[in-house]
This record gives sequence, structure tokens and C-alpha cells, in this order.
Amino acid sequence: MPSPGPTRLRRSVPLGSLLALLSLLSACKPAQKPDTTQQDQMQMWLDNVPELKSLNVSNAEIAELQKVHEAGLTDPSAVSLIKLARDRQKPFTDGQPIADLLSAGSSEQTVLELARMNQLGLWAGEARVLRLAGLSDRTILAVASRRSKGLPVLSGETLGKLKNAGLSDTAILDMVQKGTSEKDASAYISERERAAGGHHFVYQGHGRKKLG
Repeated sequence: MPSPGPTRLRRSVPLGSLLALLSLLSACKPAQKPDTTQQDQMQMWLDNVPELKSLNVSNAEIAELQKVHEAGLTDPSAVSLIKLARDRQKPFTDGQPIADLLSAGSSEQTVLELARMNQLGLWAGEARVLRLAGLSDRTILAVASRRSKGLPVLSGETLGKLKNAGLSDTAILDMVQKGTSEKDASAYISERERAAGGHHFVYQGHGRKKLG
């Protein structure tokens, strides 16, 4: 009879040993370095603007300051913004609205004045649109001033229509400061739109003068 072939030995690794091996391999992997971006950013600001140390700025506030810094705001103004927030006992959270206004062409002094009047927040988006539409910082501040005092003021939509109707910034500012109503402003816009035959109207403060 032929001799039996070689017997294949089947070896099995105990589950416990396998788990131990996997654990050992995992331990050998290099540990991931912690993300220190926020701490580094915080330290950079505290080194460059030591006034912030006494104001106990948080990592979140530093992130907001970084936004306005990249948009061109200076360090003294950044300190002023944090102080305003402290006076109101609220964290500084208006970094993006301020950065957007600066990018739209508003000056540093304008955004600081808006912050002092507490007229950033949701309205900052409308102010940015008005700036992009060509209205001056003077007009935007005049609108913000009336808003902060609870006085009636023309809406952003109406202000944009006045600008599109060809009204000068000086005339629009005059309307805002005098508290021109939405009704009167809309009537003036309609009058401009109806003007035909080479005639048009120029706002003169208390009345309208027909030209042509």
C-alpha cells in the first residue's frame, strides 16, 4: 500500500493573542500632534497687543479679531471693539460683519462708530449693501443714528431706489436727516420715473424743482 501523504498541520492563533497583537501594533503608531492653532493665534495677539491681556479675551474672540485684522482693521481699533463688548457685558462676535463692511469700502472709523451705536449685528448686512450701492459712510451713519434713537428712517430698499433714480448722496443724506417719510420718498421716486420729454426733477430739500 502506498504510504500516506504528508499531513498538513493547521495552526490557529488564539483570539486573545490576536487582540493583544493588534493592541501592540496600535501602540506603536506615532501619536497625533494636538492642534495648537488657537493657542498660537491667542499668543500672537497677546504678544502684539498687550492691552488685550487685561481684557481676558477668549479664543472665540481672537478668531473674530483675526477676521477684522485680515480686512484691514488696526490693533487699537481691535482693542476698542473688545472694550465696547466688555462695557455691554457681552462677548465680541461682530468680526465677520465688520470685515464685510471694510471690504465694501467703509472706513475704520465708520465701523467703530456703528459699533458704538450698537448698529452692527443683522443691520450690518443692509449697511454693506448700501455701501456697495454707492451710498457714502456719512449717509450710512445718519441712518444708523436714527435707528439707534428709535426715530423713523427710510428703508434700505427705498434708499437704494433713490440712488438708482439718480439722486445725489448729499440729497439722500438730507432726506435721511430730515426724517423724510417712506411715502414722500416713494412719491419722489415715482415722479422721477414719470418724467418724460427731457424733463427731470432734482431734489432741493424742501421742494422739487423741475428742469428742462
